[in-house]
Amino acid sequence: MDTVRPAAGVAASRRSSRWIVRLAGLLAAVAALLLVALLSLAVGAKPIPPGTVVHELLHYDGSDDGVVIYSLRLPRTALGLAVGAGLGLAGALMQALTRNPLADPGLLGVNAGAAAAVVAAIGVVGVRSASGYVWFALAGAAVAAVGVYLLGSRGRSAATPVRLALAGAAISAVLESFISGLVLTDQRTFNDFRFWSVGAIAGRDLTVLWQTGPFLLAGAVLALGLARPLNAIALGDDAGRALGAHLGRTRVLGILAITLLCGAATAAAGPIGFVGLAVPHLVRAITGPDQRWVLPYSMVLAPALLLAADIVGRVVARPGEIEVGIVTAFVGAPVLVLLARRRRLVAL
Repeated sequence: MDTVRPAAGVAASRRSSRWIVRLAGLLAAVAALLLVALLSLAVGAKPIPPGTVVHELLHYDGSDDGVVIYSLRLPRTALGLAVGAGLGLAGALMQALTRNPLADPGLLGVNAGAAAAVVAAIGVVGVRSASGYVWFALAGAAVAAVGVYLLGSRGRSAATPVRLALAGAAISAVLESFISGLVLTDQRTFNDFRFWSVGAIAGRDLTVLWQTGPFLLAGAVLALGLARPLNAIALGDDAGRALGAHLGRTRVLGILAITLLCGAATAAAGPIGFVGLAVPHLVRAITGPDQRWVLPYSMVLAPALLLAADIVGRVVARPGEIEVGIVTAFVGAPVLVLLARRRRLVAL
């Protein structure tokens, strides 16, 4: 009996130490995100000293620097924070839900559904503004996600991760064909759609953020609330049931959260790749597979990566810019390859 108590005490002490280290790491990640956000407000075709940025944020005086910050860079940075957080959470949730380390937010056809709806809005309805695309993109993402779930749950067996992934691939292929057929037969639709399809946070005003923000917030709250059941089903369906997790409800709520997060992020900024795929891998290398830490870390580090990529796009092509979707793919993909080659991907 005496030997059991010290062992239990040592185990509790180790758990407490790990919790403190992870919390400290999360706070450091938040500090890094704030620093990157400050740089996003300072760096551009017109460099602004960080001290001036802080002064204008606290005491706006209508100067040229203040106008640049409030009219151009603040909306861009705020949108980058929201879109990055949504993509990071959606990617981590998708990988946990499907138990597939290569899953990204587009696996359930959400990106393809949003893109198909935007193409239809441009080519059929005649919508031309980014704020007008938002509602079509959200609706398309929702319809695609519902279609994937219904297709993946047909028959006697439940909607397993494999069935959902296959259904998502099938619906994405159909929607991609629709997109290609429409943009190749209408030059004006192609010209408008190609700018949206690159993925960018520049040129959007705060109206887009107000439209998509409630969906991102709802998806984030729902995703963070699924951390415990996701930990249970990571052990397998049978073990998850034994631990009290409701598999069907968890998957339905997970798909809903992914649809809200990825649909709103795609609607606001266009399809931005790599962020939702790679950030959860980097996070699990720090925290391990515990979703109670993977999800909040991903929500913080993903927007830091997105804003850093946006800053790089402003610097390397002065006085022009490279859109953030291009930078994330060009810079991020080799990082993921290096991560996969130098160490085993952390198990889900």
